[in-house]
Amino acid sequence: MTTCVVVRKGAEVAIAADALVTFGDTRLSRAYERNQKVFPVGDGFIALAGTTAHFPVMRTLLAGLGEECRLGSRDDVFRTFLKVHEKLKSDYFVNTKEDEDDPYESSQIVCLIANPAGIFGVYSYREVFSFDRFWGIGSGRNYALGAMHAVYDRPDLDAGEIARIGVDAGVEFDKSSAGPIEVHTVRLHEGDAAPAPATGGTTSGNPATGNTAPDSAATNNDGAP
Repeated sequence: MTTCVVVRKGAEVAIAADALVTFGDTRLSRAYERNQKVFPVGDGFIALAGTTAHFPVMRTLLAGLGEECRLGSRDDVFRTFLKVHEKLKSDYFVNTKEDEDDPYESSQIVCLIANPAGIFGVYSYREVFSFDRFWGIGSGRNYALGAMHAVYDRPDLDAGEIARIGVDAGVEFDKSSAGPIEVHTVRLHEGDAAPAPATGGTTSGNPATGNTAPDSAATNNDGAP
C-alpha cells in the first residue's frame, strides 16, 4: 500500500507520498525503480493509492480527457470522475465489482487531489470530499493523520512541512510505506487562502466544502533525490 496526504494551510496546499511498491512480501524500493505516486494534472497534482496498475492508466486517461478534465471544485471533480469511470470500463477493462451488495459500480480508484482550488479526495464509488485542513489515504493514513493533527496549528509549519511530517509518520510505522518522501506545493487562488489557525487550536480532518477558482501553480519537489 502507501501513505499519501494532502494539506491546506494559509495560501498554500501540499500533496505528498512515500515511494515504496510491494508485491506481496516483496518490497520494490526507490533504490531499484523510480516509484512515483504523485503526478501532475493541469495546474495541480494527484496521488493514488492501491494497485500499481492504476498509475499508467490514470496518467494516460486524465491526459486524454484534455479540457474535459476539470478539477476546480467538488462538483467538477465528481463530473470528471464520472467520465473517468466510463473510460475505465470501455478502454481499460476495469473490474467494477467489489462486493455482492455494492450500491454502484466501483471505479477501484482512491486518490487525493491538490490544486489552486483546494484539496480533494475521491473514493471508489466516486464519492468526492473537499477538505479544509488535511487528509490521508493508504495503509499508513492513520499514522499520518495523527501526526498532522498534532502539528497542524503550529505557526512555524507550512502546508508542505506538515505534509512531510504526515508521510514520515507513515514511513516510520507502516510496513508498506518507505521513503524518500515526495512533496509538491501549490498556491491557492488569491482570496481563497484561509487565515493561519490560532496556536493551541485543534483540527478534525473532516470533509468540508472547498473553493473553486483555479490559478497558476508554484510547485516544488524537495523529497526526491
